[in-house]
Amino acid sequence: MKGIMVMGTASDVGKTMICTALCRILSDEGLKVAPFKSQNMSGFSIALNDGKVMSRAQYLQAEAARTKPLIEMNPILLKPTKNMKSEVFLLGERFGEIGGMDYRKRYFETALQTVEAALAKIESEFEMIVIEGAGSPAEVNLNDREIVNMRIADMADVPVLLVADIERGGAIASIVGTIMLLEPEHRMRIKAIVVNKFHGDPALFKEGVEFIESYTNIPVVGILPYMKDHGIEEEDMDRPTAAVSDDRDVYDEWARHVKAHLNWPLLKEIMSGRVKE
Repeated sequence: MKGIMVMGTASDVGKTMICTALCRILSDEGLKVAPFKSQNMSGFSIALNDGKVMSRAQYLQAEAARTKPLIEMNPILLKPTKNMKSEVFLLGERFGEIGGMDYRKRYFETALQTVEAALAKIESEFEMIVIEGAGSPAEVNLNDREIVNMRIADMADVPVLLVADIERGGAIASIVGTIMLLEPEHRMRIKAIVVNKFHGDPALFKEGVEFIESYTNIPVVGILPYMKDHGIEEEDMDRPTAAVSDDRDVYDEWARHVKAHLNWPLLKEIMSGRVKE
């Protein structure tokens, strides 16, 4: 399958927003592109016309991609409830309320089959896929049963773009540490790195880029400056975004901002499968 999977060195590094931008950029180039997140844990959802429930993030990414939101774009939704449990939706329909250990022990195979079927449908109907990971792929205690990161990259057979948040500090260590904790075959899937939420002149991070690229042998394809008031509802945002005028296309503005700071020709080659080992 042609496309990319966006993973992060941690939660809240900007995976959702970068996927949103990539959906609009690829749509601008005339491609039929689908967002995808195998499993999203979020209290924010949207009901489709048929009543099925999907995460708000993938719904908005579908809007950015200028395509009809399909439940297969988010086949599993976990809505946190109380007592460390979640309300589980499989392909938009309520499956039940279960705890984390029960989910891992009893429902893993069902969840995996659900994801496989959803990916197959997306592949049959779209030219390109933009997959969002969750948390970090270096959470080694979860790797045997995870269905949100490298297992999905393997299933879809797509390259990985690794995102780090420089705003929180320690970006270089988080990039290198994440890569070093992966199995060798999964390190090979990471084809590009983005440093996100940069404040100031990106030229000031030139030596940081040089170190990352020399140490990992993976290109840094973007240093993305922090953008305030982009007007797009972010993952798990529980308040309205800043008011925007009716004639402002926030997806276009955000996509232009991201693309201006990417090595887009290289990233496009990676997504098209023309960059090999």
